Amino acid sequence: MALPTVQKFESEEQVAVALAIYIFHLSAKYIAANGSFSVVLSGGSLIDTLRKLTEPPYANSIDWSKWLIFFLDERVVPLDHPDSNYKLAYEGFLSKVPIPASNIFPIKEKLSPEEAADEYEQRLKHLVANNTLKTSPTTGFAKFDLMLVGIGPEGHVASLFCWHFERFEKKKWVTFIKDSPKPPSNRITFTFPLINSASEIAMVVTGEDVADAVKVALGKHASYGYPLPVQKVSPEENLTWFLDKEATSEL
Repeated sequence: MALPTVQKFESEEQVAVALAIYIFHLSAKYIAANGSFSVVLSGGSLIDTLRKLTEPPYANSIDWSKWLIFFLDERVVPLDHPDSNYKLAYEGFLSKVPIPASNIFPIKEKLSPEEAADEYEQRLKHLVANNTLKTSPTTGFAKFDLMLVGIGPEGHVASLFCWHFERFEKKKWVTFIKDSPKPPSNRITFTFPLINSASEIAMVVTGEDVADAVKVALGKHASYGYPLPVQKVSPEENLTWFLDKEATSEL
């Protein structure tokens, strides 16, 4: 595992600018190498921090037709529900760039959490089988080009919380929970083996409410004691943190 790159900025606005430059270069790199760029989105404030990509010079210079969009975790609700990560991503980002609808992979509606997780995993495996997605030669899991990840105030990532055994899952690509501490309670989520198989992971972390979790994850005592879920993000290749001043206020 390579050491993470930690980039600190004065403001969330500067994080948004730096993130757009980073994603722009990765998009060109992976499209040139593979003919596509597979991107995993998480919810929360991350979607707003992608806003620079919807503006010049990026909006009209990225080959959006080659992007493939997936979701790190999702609430098991209709796609037009206010709590849907898909709805959040669509309104804040996807509706503003010309990614083909067939290249966007939301969860299937009207399924139980178990069924929704299994269906999403089987869809990913089908995309691997037809060479739309690559696989990690070391883990055998799908290998996304870029995973955009945020963290919660208590250090969770995706819907993998400190008190859930799902954070220890080794075999499944996608799992589910029925007791999220924040409603809605039913969710599906990528597992850590799938997350860590990505080529690039960007931890996009802004705001004072996550400062304590950042301190545990990146501070001098990060290796002590019981790890937070965010500390289990350890990709085979590249991990880059994008942090604003508020998020690093406890470091």
